[in-house]
Amino acid sequence: MPAKTGQQYIGRLKQANNNVYIHGERVDDVTKHPAFKNAIQSMAKLYDIQYEKPEKMLYTSPTTGDKVGKTFMVPTTIDELIERREAIMEWQSFTKGLMGRSPDYLNADVMAMGPASEFYAEGDPAFAENARNYAAFARENDISLTHTLIHPQVNRAKIQADQKDANVALHVVEKNDQGVIVDGIRLLATQGGITDEILVFPSTVKKSGELDDPYSLAFAIPNNTPGLKYLSRESFEYGENRYDHPLSSRFEEGDTIVAFDHVLVPWDRIFVLENSSICNRAFAETNAVVHMTHQVITKDIAKTEFLLGVVLTLMDTIGIDGFQHVKDKGTEIMLTLETMKSHLFRAEHNAKLDKWGMMTPDFQALDAARNWFPRIYPRMAEILRILGASGMMGIPTHADFNNKEIGPILHRAMQGKNVEGYERVQIFRLAWDLTMSAFGSRQTHYEYYFFGDPIKMGMAYFDKYEKEVYKSQVRDFLSSQQIQQVNI
Repeated sequence: MPAKTGQQYIGRLKQANNNVYIHGERVDDVTKHPAFKNAIQSMAKLYDIQYEKPEKMLYTSPTTGDKVGKTFMVPTTIDELIERREAIMEWQSFTKGLMGRSPDYLNADVMAMGPASEFYAEGDPAFAENARNYAAFARENDISLTHTLIHPQVNRAKIQADQKDANVALHVVEKNDQGVIVDGIRLLATQGGITDEILVFPSTVKKSGELDDPYSLAFAIPNNTPGLKYLSRESFEYGENRYDHPLSSRFEEGDTIVAFDHVLVPWDRIFVLENSSICNRAFAETNAVVHMTHQVITKDIAKTEFLLGVVLTLMDTIGIDGFQHVKDKGTEIMLTLETMKSHLFRAEHNAKLDKWGMMTPDFQALDAARNWFPRIYPRMAEILRILGASGMMGIPTHADFNNKEIGPILHRAMQGKNVEGYERVQIFRLAWDLTMSAFGSRQTHYEYYFFGDPIKMGMAYFDKYEKEVYKSQVRDFLSSQQIQQVNI
């Protein structure tokens, strides 16, 4: 079937009736529940954009001839790589980079599973066929995915086998003719329960060893599989009023704990089984991590563009754009944006065909960007808060302006340089929802930990960075001085 529409996406969720829980209750219909329905509408819009801009978003399937999503396309040239990124940017321009798990993120992972499927044959030749088939299945059916990577935070000082309750983490219980029975908990599935399926992969920083093997799994199953439950955190969607909550009322995608209660995973849906070495190498050796990071940096650029726009609008609204320290803070964000764009340009134009036949971006550029952005995003959010100052707290609601007694007072009291009070407050509520509301705070926290602990990420980056070339420059310089040692 061709790429799906927004209505088809919503229809699938209704039909699936996934097991989703929030505030201690099972959700009867996620498409109508206040905590999920607006995010679902935004997701539906993404799928509709595919048909509004088919020249940007769709391409002809290599197997069926149907028009399918370009975010699934395997690029074989630099032009195709850029085409794929432009499709990603169409979606990110709509979400402003605020839905970190929009479909294009995991589509990049699934896309790589097709050409690189032979990697999974190391565990079992059948697993390579499974990966190949699943990549085609996801593309041809426009499957939306959530995913889970990590074990519960019980005792990080111990491996799973040595935990007080070694069975709390997702693990293999038994194998039978139908497949593998798994049981336990996984964290932290963003958009859990509002997608078609879940992709289970291990974290790339998980220790490997024989004792880790029972916890080392990679598979994909429908979200309504018996025994699978999504336990949602409290929603940061506090109302449909887009004046009061302009961002959270549209892009609050949610995060869930995933509970597997003796869930059957069919044999044809397994990619890795009880092999921690294969699990830990999968993202790197298939180059899935490169293509996923390519999507992430595109998202980061869209997010930075939007944040810069909010900062500049706020500056102009209250007439602070002429002050030296204000301009300097704006410059910080501008430099971040241009640096991220430069990383992306280098990554794409230095791309090369990998051994799997995929045109793969220069990971050095992407790796630098993905290590830097989590460190700089909290600073950009801080800049917006600083510039907004007390105005970030003095933000009446839409209902206040509609009150006949106090509305006229607020229109006058809240006015800005060139705007009336209602418009000025609307701008400040946007800045507040981006940085200071529960939704905004989650955005900052989410970006900081997007790829994991940024300190561990930095250590890994340092360890694999090519250092010898720079040290040799110093040695060559010192030796060129030919300073003779004086014996005393």
